[in-house]
Amino acid sequence: MADAAHTLAPKPEGATGVLVLSDGNVIWGRGFGAEGEAVGEVCFNTAMTGYQEVMTDPSYAGQIVTFTFPHIGNVGVNDEDLESKVEGAVGCVVREDVTQPSNFRSHGAFGDWLASKGKIGLAGVDTRALTRRIRLSGAPNAVIAYRKDGQFDIPALLRKAQEWPGLEGMDLAKLVSRHGKEDWEGSTWALGKGYGRSPRDARPHVVAMDFGGKDNIFRNLVKAGARVTVVPAETSLEQILELKPDGVFLSNGPGDPAATGKYAVPVIRGLLERDIPIFGICLGHQMLALAAGAKTSKMFQGHRGANHPVKRLADDVVEITSMNHGFAVDNTTLPDTLEETHVSLFDGSNCGIAVKGKRAFGVQYHPEASPGPQDSFYLFEKFVGMLG
Repeated sequence: MADAAHTLAPKPEGATGVLVLSDGNVIWGRGFGAEGEAVGEVCFNTAMTGYQEVMTDPSYAGQIVTFTFPHIGNVGVNDEDLESKVEGAVGCVVREDVTQPSNFRSHGAFGDWLASKGKIGLAGVDTRALTRRIRLSGAPNAVIAYRKDGQFDIPALLRKAQEWPGLEGMDLAKLVSRHGKEDWEGSTWALGKGYGRSPRDARPHVVAMDFGGKDNIFRNLVKAGARVTVVPAETSLEQILELKPDGVFLSNGPGDPAATGKYAVPVIRGLLERDIPIFGICLGHQMLALAAGAKTSKMFQGHRGANHPVKRLADDVVEITSMNHGFAVDNTTLPDTLEETHVSLFDGSNCGIAVKGKRAFGVQYHPEASPGPQDSFYLFEKFVGMLG
């Protein structure tokens, strides 16, 4: 059904969806979800589960996710597995048609849910060929489109893909961040019980800067023993200090860290000067590195999946981690004030730092996503343990 190899490939019979890459390649398929068109960067994710969490992760804003696992949507969707209520991925590409869900937790079908969220799906694609294309040539900009009548203006879609500026230099964090302060009330999930409630007792107080945070991060901070207040990405240093934090958390999020850093880095430097404990995940990790004097760069294809091995340099322990990032801290630029604590065993890229002489550290991966399944929860306990 799909053709990922030929520019301006002829439209096959029955095609109702299309992915038009900025280099002119046209990939046909069967559309599902919401009708319409959306532009973004095409990436791939190697996870076998968690497609609903992926599609609602704000870190995927501005991206079209290619799922390498062929059977996506077979367990349906539910109201408990959302990672955020704000924008996530704009669309997805899958190999097999989405079948009727079969899972006792399902509240509905994946395609119907995508339509309700305004997200576009494209099925019937040779996702292996598309993934190889990304690995060899990098993540392309593209337009994904779905029309039930199968009528598309391909030249217009191609122009839209080529005119989109791409993620480099783009600050998406403030678009997906909360707009106001929120006292976080949720705790972790249990089968048959749902999500618990956060105790509002005399716990250490964590102020979380929301650059596009996943809800499960805040739940895990509560599980580790903290009381959490979530604030918008552009919150000032003075506003954070008024909340009297025992520690500050820097969340994950989408876009170019250098762009977000224009307003976030001065705040983080102010926190470091006051020796307030800091923990950063993903984009938050990159923000901490920039504040300490390192640099970040756009990755060729990025790391996205639930099976990425990371080596902890202190004791050579390997953690199985979940990742979602297209930018990384350049470990050749780490100043003497930063210690590299974790590295990827796929390509040696930086996956963790600690600020020497400060109670501040970050990791590039997602310990809240339960890979391993609990290899990395110790990071939340380490942070809360610093708050005293």
